[in-house]
Amino acid sequence: MVPSLFLAHGSPMLAIENNDYTRFLKQLGEYIKPKAIVIFTAHWESDILTISDVDGVYETIYDFYGFPDELYAIKYPAKGSAQYVSLLEKRFTDQGILVRKDTERGLDHGSWTLLSRMYPQADIPVVQVSVNPYLSAEDQYKIGQSLQGLGQEDILVIGSGVTVHYLRMVNWGQKTPEPWAVAFDDWLIEKMQNKDWDGLFHYETAPNARLAVPRPEHFVPFFIAMGAGGPNTDAKVIHRSYDLGTLSYLCMQF
Repeated sequence: MVPSLFLAHGSPMLAIENNDYTRFLKQLGEYIKPKAIVIFTAHWESDILTISDVDGVYETIYDFYGFPDELYAIKYPAKGSAQYVSLLEKRFTDQGILVRKDTERGLDHGSWTLLSRMYPQADIPVVQVSVNPYLSAEDQYKIGQSLQGLGQEDILVIGSGVTVHYLRMVNWGQKTPEPWAVAFDDWLIEKMQNKDWDGLFHYETAPNARLAVPRPEHFVPFFIAMGAGGPNTDAKVIHRSYDLGTLSYLCMQF
């Protein structure tokens, strides 16, 4: 049995850096050994929920620019799985969720930067799924709910995003977090520990919400991962750190 996870993918530099967070990801991969991975990435947006239907090796997508050449040389040759694509498609359609499949898209950096640190051998089947940032937080949660129980089959559901993600306000070289970023994460953790779902679904009322979540695409994977864990699951903070002053590496287990 494996939990569902919300993991911060932060900067693409995570793929080559050595810091507390990358060491945490390595240890997490050594601890959790799934037979398959389903990952919702903030860097793939679509109006209709879309599943990567790749049965061979994924292309590695470099959906960023201006980074060291070393980063563009990385390949993460994970394979897809028609078996698990079919499983997900049925789960979604059984709950009335419209879904389509994509046979061409590779893994974007919201997926491969994390997975390359957790499972560097790329020997676990991966199914990548898009997000629709225009759905309500409650609808995102319901998408996750359709996957409840997959953890009991050793299928790891990951929501890949960031809780505090306002790139215009990052402070290069700053290692201490801005108080407003900490306050937003504090609010989020308190609501999770109290299982205040209604409060979470209206996160726009949280302190500094507009700064933390100027656009929801990086935040909605949190609700999907939370839904996959189920309402009776005790949420747990498994890592918390910050970079560039305003970039949160808060990670949760459900």
